[in-house]
Amino acid sequence: MLKRRTARPVLITDAAESPEQELRRRERRYVAMMLIRAGCLVLASVLAMAQVPLLSLWLPLCGLGMVLLPWLAVTMANDGPPKAEHRWRRRAAVVIPSNALADRPGGATIDADMTA
Repeated sequence: MLKRRTARPVLITDAAESPEQELRRRERRYVAMMLIRAGCLVLASVLAMAQVPLLSLWLPLCGLGMVLLPWLAVTMANDGPPKAEHRWRRRAAVVIPSNALADRPGGATIDADMTA
């Protein structure tokens, strides 16, 4: 009889997201950021027409949102998940098997260059 190796169980939290789900999540985030950008445009135009106090503060904030959000949205939409080798939580500690030899054996070391 052969012994079966017991494989480490795979946790569902370690499973990678499917490409379709990942793409859909990135598309949703992109659309949400573009809607916020459109909201900044509408808010800036409403504030400008209403002549609200501190207009010189609100318009640059809305303008900054309209300029930065597209760049951030595209950058985040094109960015994929981190690769497995770059995730710290996936790095397993080195496990030394119980039948491994010790680092320094108790006996003498035989070297080919040694002369008697």
